[in-house]
Amino acid sequence: MSNAHGAYKIRPAGRHLLTIGRDLIQNNYAAIVELVKNAYDADSKDVEIYFSLKEKSKDIQKASQSTETSIVITIKDHGHGMSRDTVINKWLVPSTKDKLERKLSPNGRVMQGRKGIGRYAASMLGSTLLLETVSTEAEKTTVLVDWQNFEKAEYLDDVEILVESNTTDEKPGTILTIEGGVEYHEEWDKKQFNTLQFELKKLIPPTTNTINKVEQDFEIYLKVSGFPTIDDIEETITPYPIFDLYDYKISGVIDPDGKGSLSYAVQKAKNTVQENIDMNLKQPTGCGSLKFDIRVYDRESESITELIKRGLKNEAGDYVGKLQARQILNVSNGIGVYRNGFRIRPLGDPEFDWLKLNEERVQNPSLRIGSNQVIGYVLIESEEQSNLIENSARDGLRENNAYRQLQEITKKVIAELEIRRFSFRRKVGLRKHVRKIEQNLEKILSLDRLKSTISSKLVSNGVSVKSTAEIINLINEEEVEKNKAVEEIRQTIATYQGQATLGKIMTVVFHEGRKPLNYFRNEIPRIDRFISEFQKTKNFAEIDKIIDISKKTEINAKILSDLFRRLEPLAVNKRPAKTSICLEKIISDCFAIFRQQMEDNQIYYQINGNAIINAWVQDIFSIFTNLIENSIFWLSNTKTDNRHIIVNLVSEEGTLSYIDFKDTGPGIESSLIENKDIFEPEFSTKPQGTGIGLSIAGEAAKRNGLKLTALEYNHGAYFRLMTKGIDDE
Repeated sequence: MSNAHGAYKIRPAGRHLLTIGRDLIQNNYAAIVELVKNAYDADSKDVEIYFSLKEKSKDIQKASQSTETSIVITIKDHGHGMSRDTVINKWLVPSTKDKLERKLSPNGRVMQGRKGIGRYAASMLGSTLLLETVSTEAEKTTVLVDWQNFEKAEYLDDVEILVESNTTDEKPGTILTIEGGVEYHEEWDKKQFNTLQFELKKLIPPTTNTINKVEQDFEIYLKVSGFPTIDDIEETITPYPIFDLYDYKISGVIDPDGKGSLSYAVQKAKNTVQENIDMNLKQPTGCGSLKFDIRVYDRESESITELIKRGLKNEAGDYVGKLQARQILNVSNGIGVYRNGFRIRPLGDPEFDWLKLNEERVQNPSLRIGSNQVIGYVLIESEEQSNLIENSARDGLRENNAYRQLQEITKKVIAELEIRRFSFRRKVGLRKHVRKIEQNLEKILSLDRLKSTISSKLVSNGVSVKSTAEIINLINEEEVEKNKAVEEIRQTIATYQGQATLGKIMTVVFHEGRKPLNYFRNEIPRIDRFISEFQKTKNFAEIDKIIDISKKTEINAKILSDLFRRLEPLAVNKRPAKTSICLEKIISDCFAIFRQQMEDNQIYYQINGNAIINAWVQDIFSIFTNLIENSIFWLSNTKTDNRHIIVNLVSEEGTLSYIDFKDTGPGIESSLIENKDIFEPEFSTKPQGTGIGLSIAGEAAKRNGLKLTALEYNHGAYFRLMTKGIDDE
């Protein structure tokens, strides 16, 4: 074969346009949305979408006449239209960068269709497309596209398209008429049209309060008629009416530097005050400026009733029932992401939980909200400003670092609402009350009220004082027996709480235990090889290797043994009696459990002073391992070089007065300290927190005659463990 050289051009195949339209556009709804965006880019004040059926006759073997049904979709706008030159050199050019370069329409709208492929979405909806456009210069241009020609053509430039132009007195605008046979008609049934209504309703944000004037001035009109099995539809698309009937709301702006302000409001009670929240992420957002409006709805029966009373009505203006109210929530929920006034699909679809809210709610249902409880949106900036890049297939945002930052920041905003909602529901009795274990046990233990009531009843009914005293003594004897049973229950619960604490820190066990176990697995088998070599060669260097492994095995065995020794108090099945404890040693052992984690994150600790206390060792371990574990989490997630935990033991003549536990982390919000929510079971501000740590610590303190409180502190978290009777300072 002879050598050949030459320059060649890439020639797109004829079906290249169909690939752009049918393969890159996600579905029929996305295709309609793309064409709506084109109307917006044309500075039209509205877009009209019509669906209808028409019948046309066809010859069958030239003997008889038959009819077939075709679908006709018309999309009409009243924008500035296109000139013949624009049609030929831009509209007919795939992937043109015209809108990308212009960025703004003549009237100042930010361009939506910037990838130059949206118009080819029409190939998904029908087999032919008729374009009729009138420019502001009174020039009308008509183009008929038969998509089958591209399917048949070998190369794209083999397809010729007739473009006709003439002067006209028609008003500027563009009409797209899409027609397709039965295969396109069958794509649309009642369910599909309902979904289309949903997509159009969620295309624009559910409120215009935070959208600028240019983006507000755009209406979408939908009409569906002539479908035998489908009721006619005729409506101007408006957001679902439920948005303003929220129970809780958080909204505001976070600037690119990570600083911003939010406001929190409640509509479940009268005379509530809007709360302002200062936000400081302590680093740039990494995804530009973000604007939030997130609204949450409780879904208990009573809350649904109140939602209806607030004004939830159907399209006829009648109040809906509970079932319909829940259905409206089901179809309208989701947090959408909007750019320049339009939603980026599928972010915000009910079934697309892009923030993983449901996963976190499973871990902590009392605090966290699920995706079916929230309606809202996040407004993002352009791709150039935010680096949030829309996929060419119109199926969301590219999952780059900016997208991950958007997820994390949005979840932090939601967490601010969740914390306040938790407190509100607890105060007004909406959440299931979780009575603390010690409170329940004390309630069982105390029969004083019963004895007093019986005594007064007996005396008032003429029973002698002596007989009354005998009856009360019988109750006293029963009380003593019950106290024994309750004490056994208390000790069993304490054991379970210790094991729960152990479960929380199993990652520490795996982390610290892995190194010595790996050493045993890798090095001990080498001993047999060295012994075999020594037997062959009598070289004592092999014995030295064995001795070296033995010494290191002893060191690693001690590491493992020390680890289990430190954890032993949390893993006992039966609690021994209280004992005199040296607090400095016990707390040091607690820190030693987390030694590797603290070294990895450059966290340092200091224990000042000492004291002796008579207590259960397991409970003291539970208190401090939970406090230390919390501090390590927050210090590890704080951008600071000053990572310290300081424990001050204050005593009088060797007897404990109180213990101050402080760290240099982000600290605790004042409202959470004031209302003591942080000690409530299931409450946690950690993203994946279960809300049991501080609750267990508080219970363990109470069992030993101690009280654990959180105090105001400007430099981190501050807890005080004190003997009961000493007031908070």
